Amino acid sequence: MNGENYNRLDKAMAQICVYCPLCRGARKRQRGMAYKIVSSVESKACPFCRAYQRVYGKKAHEP
Repeated sequence: MNGENYNRLDKAMAQICVYCPLCRGARKRQRGMAYKIVSSVESKACPFCRAYQRVYGKKAHEP
């Protein structure tokens, strides 16, 4: 956890991103279709990926 401002809702939403099969695959493999989708869509469309970034201090596709 990076110590920035986030609340319990952010933490709960970040946990959804942690267990998301698409994001999990992108973090694990760092290549392929899942990586391309997550790295291009995460900050624009997915509230769970944005919460992951706020809570953990890194983007959803980063290992």
